[in-house]
Amino acid sequence: MLTLNRSETTSALDYNILNTSIQDTFATIDRFEWEAIEELRVMRNNGYYSDAGYASFEDYCEKELTKHRGYRRVRDLLSAKKVVDTLPEELKDKITKPSQTRSLLRLVKTPDKLEQAVAIAAKEKPFPTAADFAKAVQQVAPTTKRAAKSENPKTQLCNSVTVSQESHPRYGDSGVIEADAPNHWQQIVTFADGERLLINNTDLDAPSVPFPRERSYPAEYTEAIAAIEERHRQELERLSQELRIGLQSEATAKAEEQVQEQIQSLQNLYKQQREQNIQLQQRLDEMESLRQLQTENQQLKQRIQDLENAVEQRPSQEWGNTMTQQATKALNKQVKQALEKTIDLRSLAQEPPKENAQECLRLMGMALKNLASAMNNTQALEAAAIILGSEPTPTAIAYRAEQLEMLPQAVSDIRAVLTKPGCTWQDYWAVAQEYEVIKQDYWAELTTQETDLITALQNASSQPDTIGVGSIVAHADPYRTLYVERGEVVEDLGEELLVTWDHWKEQSKKADRYSRDELRFWQG
Repeated sequence: MLTLNRSETTSALDYNILNTSIQDTFATIDRFEWEAIEELRVMRNNGYYSDAGYASFEDYCEKELTKHRGYRRVRDLLSAKKVVDTLPEELKDKITKPSQTRSLLRLVKTPDKLEQAVAIAAKEKPFPTAADFAKAVQQVAPTTKRAAKSENPKTQLCNSVTVSQESHPRYGDSGVIEADAPNHWQQIVTFADGERLLINNTDLDAPSVPFPRERSYPAEYTEAIAAIEERHRQELERLSQELRIGLQSEATAKAEEQVQEQIQSLQNLYKQQREQNIQLQQRLDEMESLRQLQTENQQLKQRIQDLENAVEQRPSQEWGNTMTQQATKALNKQVKQALEKTIDLRSLAQEPPKENAQECLRLMGMALKNLASAMNNTQALEAAAIILGSEPTPTAIAYRAEQLEMLPQAVSDIRAVLTKPGCTWQDYWAVAQEYEVIKQDYWAELTTQETDLITALQNASSQPDTIGVGSIVAHADPYRTLYVERGEVVEDLGEELLVTWDHWKEQSKKADRYSRDELRFWQG
């Protein structure tokens, strides 16, 4: 193949060189065309087009080979290859290009006639043209034209066609058109076995008669169809835009919901942490207060111990010197501070507690006990023991003080039980047994009415379960109306008892006679 330079002129080239280059170029074009046919056959037979997502070989050709006239050209090339494969080896080289086989295609199913037609064309020329092959085919298998069934000059009858669509059930079969076409895009084909089918033009191959491959419409229909397609396209764009906006809105709503949930969880976490910080701060304050009190107590104990050691080391005759006086002042100061932190006896004397006298005595006893401990005074300890009613020892006084601290609560609980309606000895005893160790103390705090009520409850619980005069009773038979009524035994008649009923007070009959077996104690 010769490559031309624009700067050179044709006259400067040798004729033989240029002619040889032209011959080689055309031979290369023909060779590449046959190679393309072989590659197309491999693509179709092995189904490689499905790897790219194409549903059929025709779909692949229409999409990938659009600039090469698509499936129509591919179909012609494959048909040409089919013709060449049918010929014997000595005649295959007579066909140099696929376009020469169009007239030979209808003789593929009769190989002897195909071979005869190619041989006739080769006798006249060593390399026949497409017209030579068409003339030879007409000699071997002439086509006859019948009279038209109608006067319509456009009717094309007896045209030999072949089904070229692979998906069609009559693929590869040939037939003739013997009737008028029902429309512009279909034909009525009669096959050799007599079957007549309505087949689309796109599924037929008729080299001698080109069929319209697409529907044709009048001008007004074409404009209406174009307008409908344009409206359809605009509607699709609008729906796509709305769908896109809806998806964005939904995504935004979900994102906002997730953000709100995260914010809520963070707020809850912050609230919990703040509460925990408050609790920790309170605990730290309590611990700091306890630590300060412990430090002060240790300092006070150490000071008292130092003073006691100083007093023990000095003889009795040296108490009047300056050091002894200073130690006494320091001791009095420490004792005063200790008493100020506990109880001031002078305030108790000026304004005793308003609750009760026992509380006043308990506070005075505790103050004397603290004074005795601070000054190591035996007389103050004995006075505290007399007031509190215990042994004159620090342990006994402390235990007694703990008992007396329970006194206000004991009096409050017992009074709460006694004020309940229908109180019994069991209700009272359930509370009183917890404060049995200070019974005398809380008994002294109760009023006369309260102590009388307790005594009456105790006496009532100790009486036998025999119904007698004064007993509050009800009828023992649950099916009697008197089972839930309240009555009182007013007279013992020996075998029978006379009972007056509360709900009979407004009636003329107020009492009735019953045996003891018919009555039971009233439960309220």
